[in-house]
Amino acid sequence: MSTMWQGCLAHTDYFEMRSGGGHDYGIWVTTPPGYDPAVAQAPVVYVLDGNWAVGLTAPLIVTQLDPMQAIRPYIQVSVGYAGEEAEHWERLRNRDLVPPGEPLAKEYVDAVEMGVETGTTTREQADAYLAELSDSRGDMFLDFLTDDLHPRITREWGAAPSGHGLFGYSYGGLFSLFAWLTRGTFFESIGAGSPGIVGVDSQVFDRLGAMGDALPATRLHVTFNEQELLGDIPVYQNLAKNAATFLHRLSARDGAPVTSALMHETHVTGLQASFLSYLRTCRAQ
Repeated sequence: MSTMWQGCLAHTDYFEMRSGGGHDYGIWVTTPPGYDPAVAQAPVVYVLDGNWAVGLTAPLIVTQLDPMQAIRPYIQVSVGYAGEEAEHWERLRNRDLVPPGEPLAKEYVDAVEMGVETGTTTREQADAYLAELSDSRGDMFLDFLTDDLHPRITREWGAAPSGHGLFGYSYGGLFSLFAWLTRGTFFESIGAGSPGIVGVDSQVFDRLGAMGDALPATRLHVTFNEQELLGDIPVYQNLAKNAATFLHRLSARDGAPVTSALMHETHVTGLQASFLSYLRTCRAQ
């Protein structure tokens, strides 16, 4: 597999790994151009939804050679699903990227049901998709990243001891906020693209309120998309409005290391733009 991925994505290796919870993951590791850990070690940027995101984000490793706006060297580790499970990544991500106990918004269920009505998904697929949300385990997936996967990356690719980052989009963005609110000290910076805060009762608001003024020192960069806010799809409208509300509540606190940007994209097309915004804002030379 590593030979095949080397041909598709430059400087990229691939392996599969089982978590302590018994789930299998596919891992793509993309190293900086000319990377030699014996000379200088690079920190890791973890990118979620690897089955979708790796092709859009891993090639941006060349930004580290951009003479007009160079990005600090990083090793990109894209995390997705392996084998037959790769076909079902859209469903399995609900289990891994959503915090445990996250309320399921009506608008989200309506969006899934619309897919059944329009024929873009089957009844069986929709039921399986929603079922993963009934026992979401974002906490276990976060443990896998920091306690299982990261030591292996450090050992085999010579990662730096600090300066690590995390980027997630949509439900991956919700996971990024969850990581920032629960284990912010592990990462130096976190990017949350169009975070999936679909309901006003999302637990990220409760967790933020419970923190009081003791916000994480980790830098947080939040993006959302113009067409989410201005379009006529309720689930995306809510997502954008709730992301803005989250940012407003942060801006009221002095010293919060938080930045944000509005992308001129839709929810589907915004991933790459959001990742590039994170790199430029949080990881510039």
